Amino acid sequence: MIEYLDGAVIPTGFDVPVEPLRRAAHYTGEPGCIAEARSLAMLFLEQLTSEWCAEIEPRSAEALLLVVSELITNADRHSNGPYILELEGTATAVSVSVYDSSAALPRRFPRDPNRVGRHGLEIVHALADVTVERVPVGKRVCARVGLGRR
Repeated sequence: MIEYLDGAVIPTGFDVPVEPLRRAAHYTGEPGCIAEARSLAMLFLEQLTSEWCAEIEPRSAEALLLVVSELITNADRHSNGPYILELEGTATAVSVSVYDSSAALPRRFPRDPNRVGRHGLEIVHALADVTVERVPVGKRVCARVGLGRR
């Protein structure tokens, strides 16, 4: 913020950019990893609320938890090794990135209410902006979830 005093510009110290809140966790695929990832996401949202004064809509919080669950479940099922969850957020959005060891890019199937299973990525795309990229150790799937009204 900048105050003006008789035409003079006085920096107040509040105009310094603030880094997003970031957290990461490594999972081995042991039972309970998906629940642990959801717990991390819930704690992350609590921190955004307290440290960033974020006003998080309940539907946005639910969407974030579902996105985390789906992406971690996919990494657990389709990779042969550990995976990493990264969360990065501000008062307006959270980016969920999951790195896993599989180089195979996820397939998004067309809508089919008669299909049993394989709806995870379809759900994630409905709730978030999704990008996928190959990285040296496999791939990174990133979903950006807005925290306002959907």
